[in-house]
Amino acid sequence: MAEPCSSSSSDLIASDEGQLAQLLDQDQQHPAVDDTNDDTLLANMEACFKAFDKDSDGLMTLSDFAALCRTLFRNEQGKAYAIEESRLQEMFDVFDRNQDGYVDFQEFAFCWKHWIKPIVRPVSALIIVDVQNDFITGSLSISQCPAQQNGQDVLKPTNKMLETVPFEVVFYSLDWHPDNHVSFIENVGKRKLHSSSQKKAEEAVTYDTVVFEGPPLNEQKLWPKHCVQNSWGAELHPAMKILENGILVHKGVHPDIDSYSAFWDNNKMSKTDLGSLMQKKKITDLYVCGLAYDVCVGATARDSLDHGYRTILIDDASRGISVDDILHTRDIITDKNGLVVHSSQVKDMVEGRDRRPELGYFQAMRLRQMPQNGGIRDDKSSPDDNASPRDSVIFLT
Repeated sequence: MAEPCSSSSSDLIASDEGQLAQLLDQDQQHPAVDDTNDDTLLANMEACFKAFDKDSDGLMTLSDFAALCRTLFRNEQGKAYAIEESRLQEMFDVFDRNQDGYVDFQEFAFCWKHWIKPIVRPVSALIIVDVQNDFITGSLSISQCPAQQNGQDVLKPTNKMLETVPFEVVFYSLDWHPDNHVSFIENVGKRKLHSSSQKKAEEAVTYDTVVFEGPPLNEQKLWPKHCVQNSWGAELHPAMKILENGILVHKGVHPDIDSYSAFWDNNKMSKTDLGSLMQKKKITDLYVCGLAYDVCVGATARDSLDHGYRTILIDDASRGISVDDILHTRDIITDKNGLVVHSSQVKDMVEGRDRRPELGYFQAMRLRQMPQNGGIRDDKSSPDDNASPRDSVIFLT
């Protein structure tokens, strides 16, 4: 696909994914060894660096970097994606760490390890959000919501991806509420409302938003009772393919706090184990789909971006509540340099044949936030990074 660097020549060559990917394959055999200290990996980086250092002066210019980007960012047919000059400059500046106008070999080693590798060899996870009975044919069926979309529509594209796409790990999130959950309209009179609430308990109806006194102060949209723990409505839809090594992530288990995202509750007071599990798997890319597009799917995708994961929302494998809110969710994800794609595009992206510049730009901007010698991701996306997990994770074996 891309035009990679050759380990035996400093010329750029054309091949079907090329030797740049082969060099990275060799690198993956030594994951615990720092690239700059291992002779083989050092030789691989040096070969790649020389391929793009056109005048062989040991310094990569912006023009050289642009050639590298044309090689890296190509679709599955080998066609290079266009990249705005301003974005090329921004990304170049990230790797020109001493700001002298060039990327030297030491700076390129950082670029190789933390940027090129995730682009060419992404480690991808899929999270299937809340494909549960109550959201499809039960008490909170999205077909009865303003957009009148059919939740069952997500099953076919999702199951096809599970059968054909080599994800490193697949997560299934489930709303898993206690009977006295704060989000249920049936329970609105059981907790004291704050004086700022625009609706009183006795006048609130389904889909209204109220403010509970707490503590903490808690703005809450009211839903019909749904996905009560161990009920039929909380079960995954029977047509949903469940992988033997899939991982269940239960959310919304605390009675006083709702949880749209599969990472955090809505008040960022407690987190699930999803983030730590992804770190252990060395995930770089998270694909998100399910129900509801503009609520839990969107919240999970936003938190994924905030945690520093390259994030892809799968449009045809998600269905939502409000057309306007669905469109707004798409805009939020793309504005944050995530992607919204069709399920038919996912396999090529996961296998590294379709490499999108938006994801490369996102990764570069994430690296810009790093200290000169710091780590990449520490999940400091919440004011309380030490919040203890309340929601549960179950491994399917």
